[in-house]
Amino acid sequence: MKNVFRNTLALCLALFSVLTINAQQKRNMENTALLIIDVQNDYFPGGKMELAGAEAAGNNTQKILEYFRRNSLPVIHIRHIAVNEGADFFLPDSPGSEIHPRVSPKGNEKVIIKHFPNSFRETDLLQYLQKNGIKNLVITGMMTDVCVDATTRAAFDLGFSNSVIGDATATRDRDLNGQVVKAVEVQKSFLAGISALGGLYAKVVNARDFLAGQ
Repeated sequence: MKNVFRNTLALCLALFSVLTINAQQKRNMENTALLIIDVQNDYFPGGKMELAGAEAAGNNTQKILEYFRRNSLPVIHIRHIAVNEGADFFLPDSPGSEIHPRVSPKGNEKVIIKHFPNSFRETDLLQYLQKNGIKNLVITGMMTDVCVDATTRAAFDLGFSNSVIGDATATRDRDLNGQVVKAVEVQKSFLAGISALGGLYAKVVNARDFLAGQ
C-alpha cells in the first residue's frame, strides 16, 4: 500500500508541475503576437533572391507558427511587394512574392503588405497592434539584417517588447567595399546587435528553447 501511495503521490506532483508550467507559459504569452516577416518564395531555392539557410529558417518559423495556432494566439504575416525602381524580386503579382506554403496565412490571421524594410512604415501594423492590445512581439522572418532588423528596432522605439527567434531568420552573403562577408557572419552580427546591452532591442532565442518555454 505504501508503494501505491508513493507512486500516486509522485504522479500527482508531476501532473501538478506540468500544469503549473503550462499555466505560467500561457500567462507569459498574454498580449503577445507572432510577426512573420517576408517568408516569401523568392527567398527559397529556385527564387530570385535565395538566402543561405532559408529552408531551416522556414521550418523553424513553421514550428513557431504552429505553436501560436495551437494556443489561439494572434499571428501577423508581413508580405513585401517591391515597387521601387530597379527591383528584381518580390515583384507585384509574381509567384516569388507569394508567402511560402510552409507559413501560408489561415483563417483570420492578419496579412500586411509593405514596401519598405520597416514593417511599420506606411502600413497599419501599429494601429492593428494597438487595437488588439498587443505589447509583446515574437519576430521571425527574412532578411535578418534588413527587414527583421529594421522592424525590430522600430518596434522597440514604439514601446514593444521583442523576442527574435534567431534560427527562424535568414540572410545571404554581403559585399563590403569589394570584400565578401559570409551570410553566417552577417547573421551572427545582426542578431548580436539587436540583443546587445542586455537585450535592449530584443531577446534572441532559438526555436527549441522558445517552444520549451525558456
